[in-house]
Amino acid sequence: MKKVGLVGCGRISLRHIEAIAANEGIEIAIVCDKNEEKAKATAEKLNVPYVTDYRELNGKGLDVVSVLTPSGLHPRHVCNIAELVDAPTIICEKPLSLTLREAYEVFRRVEKAGKRLIPVFQNRYNPIVMKLKDLIDSGKLGKIYQFVCNVLWNRNDAYFAIDWHGTQELDGGVLYTQASHYVDMIHFFFGELQAHKGIGTNQRGFEVYDSVSAVIQAKSGAIGTLNATVSVYETNFLTEFTLIAEKGTIRLSGTNLNKIDFWNVQGIEKPDMDFMLDHQYGKGHNVLYKYIVEENWEKFPTKEDILSGIHLMEQLSY
Repeated sequence: MKKVGLVGCGRISLRHIEAIAANEGIEIAIVCDKNEEKAKATAEKLNVPYVTDYRELNGKGLDVVSVLTPSGLHPRHVCNIAELVDAPTIICEKPLSLTLREAYEVFRRVEKAGKRLIPVFQNRYNPIVMKLKDLIDSGKLGKIYQFVCNVLWNRNDAYFAIDWHGTQELDGGVLYTQASHYVDMIHFFFGELQAHKGIGTNQRGFEVYDSVSAVIQAKSGAIGTLNATVSVYETNFLTEFTLIAEKGTIRLSGTNLNKIDFWNVQGIEKPDMDFMLDHQYGKGHNVLYKYIVEENWEKFPTKEDILSGIHLMEQLSY
């Protein structure tokens, strides 16, 4: 039984708790938050102990520590946990860092400590996204010409009332805190990028961009656009990804790309893969922890993809 320590008992911790519970062979053994009230409430819910300092996780027999703290604190927390806690695997919620320099330092220190780092990019484990990835890699779509990715979400004023949200120091903006999964997905599909130009705006008065539009070219030659916002009226509108290729056109849609909205592919019928969502995060966290149990490490993002994605987000956000 693999034992997990959760560091951070905020909004995203609920999704990790659900995902771990959905898998056999893994369980939460302890939780940590500097806010003792949050840590205690989560611990009581799970019937596990809690601490308020992650250094106290050392010696607890943990296999995994999941870092679920504010975005801008991820580099510090991941590095310190790698060096001070004896768990061999560290999971880090997106983004790994807000700058490329920090990302290089994180990898250097984690590797020096002899630990394994797994950033959370759950869209890679979406079954429809995996199907499209397999089609691209198989060559059955022929040459990839163009893509369109739109992340059209709502984060209301109550969301930004949380102390670190909307700040340059800890948030980074819409690409980091909301759309980084789709930045990673573009890398997942097409590999390293060679050019990108974009414009952002913070018309709602935050320190960071609430909306970004960018044009991107992969080294493969594929070009496309990424539009991301948290300023849709009242509620999330949709996420969509359209792929235009030599031998087919595919459009994925839904809040978390959970529907195949259009399919016209030479010699291949539309698969019946649509699935329902009961929350906005999709099912990818479940699969992430399944791969952890199986020690299926090759399923996780490469260091090169992560660094390239952070480079893109930094260039377009600051």
